[in-house]
Amino acid sequence: MEQYGFLIIIFVLMIGMMWWQSRKAKQQQQEKQDFRANLQPGTEVITIGGVIGKVVSVDTQYEEIVIDSEGSKLRFGFNAISREYVRPAYVSDDEVDENGNPLPQDGGDEAQVPVEQTIEAQPAEAASDDETASGAGASSDEAK
Repeated sequence: MEQYGFLIIIFVLMIGMMWWQSRKAKQQQQEKQDFRANLQPGTEVITIGGVIGKVVSVDTQYEEIVIDSEGSKLRFGFNAISREYVRPAYVSDDEVDENGNPLPQDGGDEAQVPVEQTIEAQPAEAASDDETASGAGASSDEAK
């Protein structure tokens, strides 16, 4: 009898996993349909073949889209559009150290100070501000 209970649990788990996967697939399919239905001229897209270009025109009647890729106009079906294209960030090897951290910029900008030093410096600055706000600071201002 225990064997049947174990088989029933496995069967229920399999049904649950199949239902969850189908629900997830339907949601992704709906998101793609919404994206393709709302394409506007000027949007940068990438096709399933890797062609990158800007949308020139959208024909919803025939479900076709025309994109301009470096001066070449290409016509695709809606299903060939993979996603909106976002150019990935690129950092040159000359701009980072061996650990991948950005190098300090030239141009007079102050170098970044570790948080510990900033916290230690704040109480000293606050004490000097309190002294200038009291009478000692006021008399030196009047002398000028």
